[in-house]
Amino acid sequence: MTRRLPVYLLIDTSGSMKGEPIESVKVGLDAMISTLVNDPFALESVHLSIITFDKEVKLLFPLTGIDELTLPEITTPDYGPTHLGAALQLLEQRIDTEFIRNTTTQKGDWLPVLLVMTDGKPSDVLLYDEMCEKFSRKKFGRLIACAAGPQARVEPLKKLTPEVYRLENLDSDSFIKLFQWVSASIDECNKSQGTGIDESANLPPPPEEIMVF
Repeated sequence: MTRRLPVYLLIDTSGSMKGEPIESVKVGLDAMISTLVNDPFALESVHLSIITFDKEVKLLFPLTGIDELTLPEITTPDYGPTHLGAALQLLEQRIDTEFIRNTTTQKGDWLPVLLVMTDGKPSDVLLYDEMCEKFSRKKFGRLIACAAGPQARVEPLKKLTPEVYRLENLDSDSFIKLFQWVSASIDECNKSQGTGIDESANLPPPPEEIMVF
């Protein structure tokens, strides 16, 4: 059995993402999936799961091979809080449920890749801080956080991961470039795991629309 590379996307769908921003996210996701489907390494091993968060947290779909993937409708409420802490809590439960670990008789999954994208800051601060502490002890192939838009806060995301980026514009072109860059990073992580190669040395630089913090 081919070893899976689990890829989790946590996407902010709070009210401030309504309209053009969330439509642009959908376009970017389509571009990312198209890129991965056309890569034989990714097609063989990458499994994707998406969790959205606003006042509610929703599992859009569990880990699914990208060749079997159809994106469901992604909606946003008119207003409400941004429950990123609850999204991380659900992610922890999903990893505990579906991540295949190494045993004496089989190789498990590769270390998962996680992208968290938000255009604001967590509303459930206490739970978010608790989950950041838990995630600091978990191993990931790569954990990326993206602060999307001028209102997004970088400082809370730094609690989750040192790898934080800012996307200033929320148009479709910017999101396409973001998700294509993420797909290139997934591809490099996919090829590097298990080889002893430090994939961080080979990761593609982010496009000029993405600022590094």
